Amino acid sequence: MVIWKRGPGSRRLTSLFWSAVIVFLFFHYRSAIYPVPSPFSPGSVVESPPSERWRQQQPPSKDQQPSVVGTGTETDTSSGSGPGADSAKLFVKSGYDWSKLPRQYPIPESEMRRPPSGPPEPLQRVQFNFARSAFTLDVKQHAQRDAVKTAFKRCWDAYMKHAFPRDELMPVSLDGKDTFGGWSATMVDALDTLYIMGFKEEFKATLPAIGALDWADTTLTSINTFETTIRYLGGLLSAYDLSGEKVILLKAIELGELLYTAFDTPNHFPPFWLDFSDAKAGRQKAGKSDPSASPCSLSLEFTRLSQLSGDPKYYDVIDRVKRFLERSQNTTRLPGMWPTFIDFQNELADKSPDFTLGAQADSLYEYLPKMSALLGGRDPAYEKMYHSAMATAEKHMLFRPMLPKGDDVLFVGDVHVRPNEQGVELLPDSQHLTCFAGGMFGLGGKLFGIRDQLVTAEKLARGCALAYAAFPTGIMPEVFGLLPCSSRDVCEWDEARWEKEGETRLPKGFKHARDPRYLLRPEAIESIFLMYRMTGKPEYQDMAWRMFLAIQAATSGDTANSAIKDVTVGPKEVTKLDQMESFWMAETLKYFYLIFSPPDVISLDEWVFNTEAHPLKRPDR
Repeated sequence: MVIWKRGPGSRRLTSLFWSAVIVFLFFHYRSAIYPVPSPFSPGSVVESPPSERWRQQQPPSKDQQPSVVGTGTETDTSSGSGPGADSAKLFVKSGYDWSKLPRQYPIPESEMRRPPSGPPEPLQRVQFNFARSAFTLDVKQHAQRDAVKTAFKRCWDAYMKHAFPRDELMPVSLDGKDTFGGWSATMVDALDTLYIMGFKEEFKATLPAIGALDWADTTLTSINTFETTIRYLGGLLSAYDLSGEKVILLKAIELGELLYTAFDTPNHFPPFWLDFSDAKAGRQKAGKSDPSASPCSLSLEFTRLSQLSGDPKYYDVIDRVKRFLERSQNTTRLPGMWPTFIDFQNELADKSPDFTLGAQADSLYEYLPKMSALLGGRDPAYEKMYHSAMATAEKHMLFRPMLPKGDDVLFVGDVHVRPNEQGVELLPDSQHLTCFAGGMFGLGGKLFGIRDQLVTAEKLARGCALAYAAFPTGIMPEVFGLLPCSSRDVCEWDEARWEKEGETRLPKGFKHARDPRYLLRPEAIESIFLMYRMTGKPEYQDMAWRMFLAIQAATSGDTANSAIKDVTVGPKEVTKLDQMESFWMAETLKYFYLIFSPPDVISLDEWVFNTEAHPLKRPDR
């Protein structure tokens, strides 16, 4: 690409130019985009928040200080020194300081639990022991990785030109829209991808806009606690872990103060929606039927924020959620797993009969082995819960589909527990979202030395790759059904059964494609990438390349990529939906890039990904 051929002086001028452009756009158009008065009280400029004071009193230990990719150098997170410290001057306080809001249900410091300290436990190696040759890319791998970078840069440029500072690009109409508060979600979500791919000029150019983010400047009256945490907070923490730029950490801490407010409830469980008026009035309550993933998938981000800021309060509140999970795990209608929806207000998980590894619950399970990794194995509760949950899932949710070639693969279904002890019913509908399960089983199997789970992980990952290849576009649907085999060992193809129960316009073996869209989701390539890093098998790179080419052919438009309406039609018949969610650049393209990169680029033994593919630094071994 041309950018890499410029001289140092040109690079500096380019960086300064883009910084100026971003700052101008950010301040010039912000008021036009957000004409509705902010629900926050303006003008609250106060002294350093408590998290800043915590950081001054308790500087992070060595194993909490992040290393920059590829250099092995450390970043000083204390104020005023170290690489990236100069960027702190770009920090502009938001219009409302949530750290100053009086708490209706304060937690005394003496009752707060702190992140475990001391040397990490000897967790087992996650990555395959690659040969030295794997760390030098050949011509083919260079070309593949460059193709992914080109796709990313094209989408980034389109977003910055047509949508910034709004949250998302509408890639067909070339406009922007706000879906997550209007805080430039795509920019924040893609920060770490920019850095990992080597777009350092573009990364540096975003810092003034990052420093100027105002969490009080939104037309919303409430925000989704989960989505704000995984996209914004996760994106900022990862970008800081990678770059050491102080302004990013300061913005993460400021956002953390806002999100911490969600836990100001009678039992310190957050509501699904953080309503600003309710929070200020001290009348928040957790929900009585909230998605189980919502409060149970904040643990990685809140833990890392405590580690980096030195303030234990973030870790304390998610540890309270963990203790509820421990207490309730074997009280549910399907002991070992938690239902899709939970009464968090009354801390009850024994009523609902529906269970899934898909939407609404997925990352609850995903975060069990990942929290063990982030804490260096120093809290055995996560491993214990993982063992029990996966044993139940393997028994009741995983199934082998009936396929013409007898492929020995697995998919994830849902479960309904019948009343009055009438048994457990498998619902063999699978989701693109559940393709993450291969990577989860692989990570748990590696970390905890469970060999059988590595076999399961590969069958799940291969199943998703097979589903991609089966459809005319080379992409799997959002939701689809399969015909389950009666046994995982032997599974004869039954043409008559498929013709009777299936949908003959679909590939053989598929029962329906209830939601035929492709939303640029990452879960399939996520598991394929993780399987490559865990097994070292080059065939996973081949799978990834076929998937990438298919996605590009079906979704690439004149300026960027778009979600499509139906993957069951031919590649030339697809209809674009004018939608490019931030996870396309934050997750999907990141995983495609990493699978064609040397194995030491974001090593799984040094980093752990949050559910939005933001790598967070693990403690030193």
